[in-house]
Amino acid sequence: MPSQIQLKNVSQQFIDNSSRITLFSDLNLTIEQGTSYAISGPSGTGKTSLLMIMSGLEKPFSGRLCYMQSNKTRKLDALRNDIGFIFQQFHLLPELSALSNVALPLKLRGEKYAEDKAEEWLAKVGLASRLHHKPSSLSGGEQQRVAIARALVFNPKFIFADEPTGNLDSENANEIADLLFSCCEQHNAALVVVTHSESLAQRAEHVYHLELGTCTQLTNSTLRLAQC
Repeated sequence: MPSQIQLKNVSQQFIDNSSRITLFSDLNLTIEQGTSYAISGPSGTGKTSLLMIMSGLEKPFSGRLCYMQSNKTRKLDALRNDIGFIFQQFHLLPELSALSNVALPLKLRGEKYAEDKAEEWLAKVGLASRLHHKPSSLSGGEQQRVAIARALVFNPKFIFADEPTGNLDSENANEIADLLFSCCEQHNAALVVVTHSESLAQRAEHVYHLELGTCTQLTNSTLRLAQC
């Protein structure tokens, strides 16, 4: 049975100038391995916070996050070992080559053949000839390919991407979208994308819209709204 991430009655708040701001309340969502999801909505509505909660990297104000494997609840530490995260700003280490950036998470896990696997993944994302280039000598599209390889190199069950095409021109954005969806499909990973791009969102199997503290699901065929 596919692994799942379940959000149960999740709410998130923060304090701004002594005022409590609620981003969203009582959300119930299930993210299943092997399925793609997109989260859209205006800026400032909490999309990135929701992504961070889903991935177990941020705690909700209330509610709980459950990681299910074979119908059994696992500890959230197990979830953190099964996720990859892709950021809009790439977050590559500037002093390291593309190869070293991708190999680093494997080395931190004690992987013996970290650089071999990193080289394999850089070839998969079309950067076999750019292994030893540092981020400063790579284009934006190439840097995002390195970030994708780094997120996928240890075959995580869940990939979270925060505006992965937001800093790219339309041609590079389309290429990155193709790469991201195809890699996740090939490796049976869930893909959860936060995006302002309607064309990117519509490629996902499930599309959610977050606004005014409420999450609604859009059906791609009719754009019918259904309450989460």
